[in-house]
Amino acid sequence: MNKIHIRFGGYQNKNSIHTQAAQYFLEILQEKLGNDCSVELIGNVLDQGLKSSDLPVMVNNGELTCCYMSTVRFIEWVPEISILDLPFLIKDRTQVQTALRGDFGHYLQNRFALNTPFKLLGVWDNGFRHITNKIRPIHRPADCEGLSVRTQISEVHVESLKAIGFNPIPVDVKVFVDEIAGPRFDAQDNPLTNSFNFGVHQFHRYFTLTGHFFGGAAFICNAEIFNRWPDEIKNIFTTAATLATEYQWKLASEEDEHILKQINPEENEIIYLTDEERELFKAAVKPVFEKYEKTIPAEVFQMLRNEKLEN
Repeated sequence: MNKIHIRFGGYQNKNSIHTQAAQYFLEILQEKLGNDCSVELIGNVLDQGLKSSDLPVMVNNGELTCCYMSTVRFIEWVPEISILDLPFLIKDRTQVQTALRGDFGHYLQNRFALNTPFKLLGVWDNGFRHITNKIRPIHRPADCEGLSVRTQISEVHVESLKAIGFNPIPVDVKVFVDEIAGPRFDAQDNPLTNSFNFGVHQFHRYFTLTGHFFGGAAFICNAEIFNRWPDEIKNIFTTAATLATEYQWKLASEEDEHILKQINPEENEIIYLTDEERELFKAAVKPVFEKYEKTIPAEVFQMLRNEKLEN
């Protein structure tokens, strides 16, 4: 067998849970395949002047073997994956992890195989997204009025944040990181791990723990490259990917508490919503939820909610 070389690309720093999981994945491959495999981790392509959205392109053309990327980037190919981004749908990590280990995960893998040049190896936990801003404490939608907010390049994200009262600006995360100190963005939404590791806390005083979206990250590889490997290599690769995904989920479940401990309360204010305040946000985005709910098959909702499918 010819020696295989695995190049893994990401867009976060070495401390991020994504980078740790990628490193873990490559270590398993190196251990199992030994001299038959060499590995390379490009932890943060932003440092090379690239955008995060370049990663799937680089996997598609074979420049990278695999990467992780927000699931919103795959909606054109697999529209049903947008269910992960519906506001306030995901209640907790147990719900989504159970679904991804079962029928919902298999369904997404099949859809990727049919409609994309990628093999879906897993869906990583990109965290519950919260709002940070540099202007004022946010407790209710009225507090968002008139504030510009960086968000992902996703229609459902843009429409949801607009319904809350923001002026959304959908751009690649590199644009936001490059311009965070300037006047363009008053606010942004991200999981706590990203907000801290991208240094947002140095510029945004107020952190409101809305948890309005759950973020998934598709862990993908080039399907053509994968399909050329012998079965033994395929099995080792997919087993390593499953172990890395479980490891990433474990890190993610611990990350919010870890990040909150690192944030200095003298420099940043953490705002916990009351039940009443959270209901105001849910009511504001309800029309957006209902709009997109109509575009996703009912059985996909059943799979994500871990409900038994009717025969």
